[in-house]
Amino acid sequence: MRRALPVAGCLLVAACGSLESMSPSAMFAPEPPAPTTRVTPGGELVAYLARIRDLSERPLAVETTRQREAARATPSELETVKLALALSLAPASDEGEIANLMEPVSRKPNADDDLRAMASFLLVQAAERRRLKEGVAAAGSKLRDERRAHEAQKQRADALQERATQLQERAAQLQQKMDALTELEKSLSDRPNVTR
Repeated sequence: MRRALPVAGCLLVAACGSLESMSPSAMFAPEPPAPTTRVTPGGELVAYLARIRDLSERPLAVETTRQREAARATPSELETVKLALALSLAPASDEGEIANLMEPVSRKPNADDDLRAMASFLLVQAAERRRLKEGVAAAGSKLRDERRAHEAQKQRADALQERATQLQERAAQLQQKMDALTELEKSLSDRPNVTR
């Protein structure tokens, strides 16, 4: 126990010394501000897409108009890509307009990598949408042609059916006349010959 007292005393003196070195201003000093991170164009595009992706048709049309005006007011690659993003979400948008907007950005060698990547993606997406629309239009045209052909074939079949019905009626009339003539001939042959 006597040995523990000097050790405890030393610990007490050490603790007091460290408390003296801590000033109240050091204890309650605000933490240094966290370093600010620069928002990259890619991050801004992702945030913009997250904001507009669930918009219904009317709010999306309003946003597209707003973004078109923003791209005109401050023409930059970022604003242009944002406009193309908004257009790509609108069902009735023109794929040619998206391609015209994104072609220069995707080919610009000193453009931001994220912007070029998104521009290239939107170009591919616009081409795919155009291909799908053309496929749907071709399928619709083919379906209309097949319907017309089917309708024409049905009209021919109806005309042939009507002609066949007319021929059957005519054959029935002729058969009645032949039966009447046969009966007349039979009745004439059954008569006794009258001599004068």
